[in-house]
Amino acid sequence: MIETVAVTGGNGRVGQGVLAHLNDEGYRTVNLSRGKRDEKHSDEYLTTDVLDTGEVYGSLAKSTADAIVHLGMLPTPDVTPGYQTYKSNVMSSYHVLEAAGALGIDTVVLASSFSAIGGGFEPEGITVDYLPLDENHRLTPSNPYGMGKQMLEITADGFARRVDDRPRTITSLRFPWVVDDTLARKTFVKGDRTLAGMRASDHFHTQRNTLFTYVHMSDVVDLVQRAVEATFDGHECIWVSAPDTSAETPTRELIAEVFPEVDVRCDFAEHDHSTLVDTAKAQNLFGWTPEWSWRQLG
Repeated sequence: MIETVAVTGGNGRVGQGVLAHLNDEGYRTVNLSRGKRDEKHSDEYLTTDVLDTGEVYGSLAKSTADAIVHLGMLPTPDVTPGYQTYKSNVMSSYHVLEAAGALGIDTVVLASSFSAIGGGFEPEGITVDYLPLDENHRLTPSNPYGMGKQMLEITADGFARRVDDRPRTITSLRFPWVVDDTLARKTFVKGDRTLAGMRASDHFHTQRNTLFTYVHMSDVVDLVQRAVEATFDGHECIWVSAPDTSAETPTRELIAEVFPEVDVRCDFAEHDHSTLVDTAKAQNLFGWTPEWSWRQLG
């Protein structure tokens, strides 16, 4: 039975949300972060550099955690040299997985990213073979951040193949941009979210390269909890998305205009705004269905 959850990167925006939710759900939480000491969001705070294997082992042993949520990675590739960005994704995940296996911690949840497919921060357009996107789609990242996220998943695959000294249940969650009400209202409600309006903005390349995806914090923390409570054996990668796109333009029109050559494997109704990312695996594995849409803000 899981009673204590260690969260790396608990000082971050998503980390704080996860810690608050887990606390509300009755878990004992331990924040493993290397930043400014912040004891307001967890039951215990342990200063930890997740790129230092000794500190990871020591903090996880002291935490007596039953599960780990690893969020403590660089959130973007634009503030550090490429090798540091890559190392943050890959080596921190390796240390967490290795320490979990050695300490008998059976459950690890890893923060992967939409960028693992080769979207997000790529300078060129995203490679899309078919829509909606699912976990069988090939991954083609070329930038350090995206390559690091893909390698994080490959590393988790390797640990899952081990016979001994491994976490039993490993989940890699491919997060898009995570919003709260304030961010959603500023970006979506107050912005021009028609296709023409987005084309005229400075962020259209990024929006296109992430397939106009987003997800609300409330759905994120719910999914993280479900992954913490999962009992499958092995490693699973999971696409994460809100139920709709961030566009005011209907999905069928969006695909026709932006991805005209892509194989469309779903019938989108004329006025449908459904997401271009298939979250059926999250539903099948965890019983998770995203519920929050920016359109409800009015």
